[in-house]
Amino acid sequence: MELGLYTFADVNPNPSRSKGVEGAERLKHLIEEIELADQVGLDVFGLGEHHRPDYAASAPAVALAAAAVKTKNIRLTSAVTVLSSDDPVRVFQQFSTLDLISNGRAEIMAGRGSFIESFPLFGYNLEDYDQLFEEKLDLLLALRDGETVDWSGELRAPIRGRGIYPRPLQDPLPLWIAVGGTPQSVARAGALGLPVALAIIGGEPRRFAPLFDLYREAARRAGQDQAKLKTSINVHGFIADTTEAAAEQFYGPQAEVMNRIGRERGWGPTSRTQFDMSRGPNGALFVGDPEVVAEKIIAHHALFKNDRFLLQMAIGLMPHDQIMRGIELYGTKVAPIVRKALTESGEGAKATA
Repeated sequence: MELGLYTFADVNPNPSRSKGVEGAERLKHLIEEIELADQVGLDVFGLGEHHRPDYAASAPAVALAAAAVKTKNIRLTSAVTVLSSDDPVRVFQQFSTLDLISNGRAEIMAGRGSFIESFPLFGYNLEDYDQLFEEKLDLLLALRDGETVDWSGELRAPIRGRGIYPRPLQDPLPLWIAVGGTPQSVARAGALGLPVALAIIGGEPRRFAPLFDLYREAARRAGQDQAKLKTSINVHGFIADTTEAAAEQFYGPQAEVMNRIGRERGWGPTSRTQFDMSRGPNGALFVGDPEVVAEKIIAHHALFKNDRFLLQMAIGLMPHDQIMRGIELYGTKVAPIVRKALTESGEGAKATA
């Protein structure tokens, strides 16, 4: 199983200094985090795309390209690319370029996105939400499959025999589908034979396990090669030297983010009691010392049989030094425990990306 991190590069939406200075510092810290994740042997780093004042990453491929020249082994992926409101040609070109710069370590994680601000920003109609994603995913797959593309759809002009460049080093360029728990999205990924990444940020994770069964069954019915299917669970959590320190450091920033988003979406406010329940064995948060987090990762692997596990630690205004310590512990303490356990159980230490 691959072990990695993802982030949205959170910033203060109302900083006391200029937003340019705030963004510059956060992106500097982001590159340092990716560089450390590579140095301690983590497998994957993902960067999300947002177009809001509380996130600095609206152009993941650019930031990942900066990280590519500072790293050697870690895979670099979007998490996610909001494909519905982007141009698949540009997405493919950007990540092909990233793949060349990184010597074959780029991936695209495409999804609908959990926010909708990009639709009016780029001139798309929310009424076309589903069709936009389906059409653009179809085009992206065509771009990936061949140098010269003939394609037509309903929501954009056709492409007639045009070459798409540059071509990536990896053939094909890895493409994951990110889902938030919608069965139709999971089944589509399975039918297409594409890897699927499931975000679990609340509730009891075990309730999501049937979605991977649906994914594999949809792939089987479509005649896809089961050996090529891959799954990831993407979760929130934090690692510190002690479980108490992890909970104290993570609760405030994580709760602030969840409550801010909750106010936008009509959720009720979170509480420390809910947080503490969620970081228990059956909850969705992976918070604790290295042994606690490793045991929870292993237990959930037994449940999901996932090929990848991505942890979002840098949520909200987490201090940079705490994030760096968490990454160090993840790579040097958590990862060896997990890899040893899975190797001994016959699952294998890592999956091939």
